[in-house]
Amino acid sequence: MSEKSHRQREKSAMSFLAVAGVTHSAAWPSAGESPPMGTRKIIHFINAHFQESISEGSYDDIRRKDLKDAVQAGLVIASAGKPGASVNDPTRGYALDEDFTKLIRTFGQKGWQASAASFMVKRASLSEERRAKAKFETIPVMLPGGKKLNLSVGPHNLLQKAIVEQFAPRFGNNAKVVYIGDTAQKALYADKTLAETLHLDLDTAKKIPDVIIYSETKGWLYLIEAVHSFGPISNERRMDLAKFAAKSGVGLVFVTAFLDLKSFRKCAADIGWETEVWIAAEPDHMLHWNGDRFMGPRSS
Repeated sequence: MSEKSHRQREKSAMSFLAVAGVTHSAAWPSAGESPPMGTRKIIHFINAHFQESISEGSYDDIRRKDLKDAVQAGLVIASAGKPGASVNDPTRGYALDEDFTKLIRTFGQKGWQASAASFMVKRASLSEERRAKAKFETIPVMLPGGKKLNLSVGPHNLLQKAIVEQFAPRFGNNAKVVYIGDTAQKALYADKTLAETLHLDLDTAKKIPDVIIYSETKGWLYLIEAVHSFGPISNERRMDLAKFAAKSGVGLVFVTAFLDLKSFRKCAADIGWETEVWIAAEPDHMLHWNGDRFMGPRSS
């Protein structure tokens, strides 16, 4: 488990109790009976039962910090009821692992320690098995220049693959990849030298773009969000990204990418002005959310 402050450990514990649906010591036998719980519902549960006043706007901390270790350990399932859901999908929920649920319901009862020890022995071998399996369940991505990466499986990363392999060659003007994230391991690839040249802080604890590419030919920096079902570049998000790249000294291009038209339609009302939209299912076309900038007759 990663090193945490007392407050961080406290928040992790409360988040776990929320997922388990436990508010007092007598409730362990019924742990895990609640339906999968989203991050905002977890915050509501904590505030209601543990005398906290955590802001609903800090929902991302639940995923990034508070439940991260429990998910990595396989004790909590991140996409319960919706396998393969993107980390940005608001409909996904957290739930206890089935085997762990059976164990935790006996907490404090006779034989608990022996059961817990036996569980941990089995869990260690299961974790190795999962890690070995994960090595084969990847999405290969070829960067410009021939470097190969492997993304974890999921629709969000399929879209990122399309951005690098289809969007960049069509609209990137010989762009180089500065950064690409991953739903399982946030910073999958970063060209640190190029990032430093452009004065970009690639701190993954902050909300940086999913994919960043740079065209030296045009002097354009593309800040791209890969949206599976939630979170396009809104007017507010565009301003945040502009601040992120304010010291780059180059032109900024804001792009929201979608897998298909259905995903795009869900978010169309939230897309900010002065941004671009690219849909992987229609790779040769772009949508420009830029007012009258492109107004005029099309040449034959």
